[in-house]
Amino acid sequence: MNYPCTPARPLTRMAAALGLALALSCGASAVMAEEFPNKPLRMVVGFAPGGGADIVARLVGAKMAESLGQQVVVENRAGATGTIAADNVARSPADGYSLFLGSQSTMVVAPSLFPSLPFKPEKDFAPVSQVVTMPLILVVNPALVDAKTVQELTEHIRKAGDGAVSYASSGQGGPQHIAGELYAHMVGTKVTHVPYKGESAAMADVLGGHVPFMFANLPVALPHINSGKVRPLAITSLKRDPKAPQIPTLAESGFKDFEVSTWYGVFAPANTPKPVVGKLSDSIRAALQQSDMQAKLSEQGFTVVGSDSETFTRFVGAELPRWSVLIRDIGIKPE
Repeated sequence: MNYPCTPARPLTRMAAALGLALALSCGASAVMAEEFPNKPLRMVVGFAPGGGADIVARLVGAKMAESLGQQVVVENRAGATGTIAADNVARSPADGYSLFLGSQSTMVVAPSLFPSLPFKPEKDFAPVSQVVTMPLILVVNPALVDAKTVQELTEHIRKAGDGAVSYASSGQGGPQHIAGELYAHMVGTKVTHVPYKGESAAMADVLGGHVPFMFANLPVALPHINSGKVRPLAITSLKRDPKAPQIPTLAESGFKDFEVSTWYGVFAPANTPKPVVGKLSDSIRAALQQSDMQAKLSEQGFTVVGSDSETFTRFVGAELPRWSVLIRDIGIKPE
């Protein structure tokens, strides 16, 4: 795909000079894109290995390496709801070689939850492509909670009293945290939040009987649902998911309009040349169109998106106010 850059017609000497500068700049960007990449890339993930973000990064990175002809190294920098990793990439050279596998927890929730973040998603990043989306599933450890429906879990929590029952999450500000607080808000009883550094660690403690329930990403929860180690009660999308059609939605279970989902997308540092962003976006979308890739992601519980940079930019812009209002209405505060 070509990424033309045509300066406006010069009307004065100053306009001519500006036009020449623009042409030179565009020419340099085009040459850079033509030569890009000529060394390995890194994709930074803000969560520990084994979670949904890590799975997506490794699958997509491997396919990108095939089309780009350079290795894509996945680098895990867990902590602070992915903001440590995001800040690292935001401060990296804007040359396309440092990418961030971001989610709504880092790019649209964290700014509302932590106003003093060292970066601003809408100013410090260039959205490349939204990769996948997926719902969460409310699961319980059946050895700790004998609930078979959301209504039974709700009754259990209300009988126990404020703060007596806890739930696990991948970290403060993550979709699991937001879903847990929205559920508690609608139940009308305080539930104790237990954050972990990554979803795999949170699920491990639910499996180990240390925490009774959590909202888990579908790819992480499915193997344990299939083995019977956790019991699914409801899904957080407004419609049932075809990968788990037997699981009712929260909305069906009496929680009207309950909807919390997870998405992952690739971001580059702001000011990365548009032709380079376009080349990266093309590589990701081409990877996601391959049948084996779609099969692998679907098996993991993901729904493939594969948007271009402009579409993803508009999507993030719409997500920011939506999540800000939700956080304000629920009353979530930094812990």
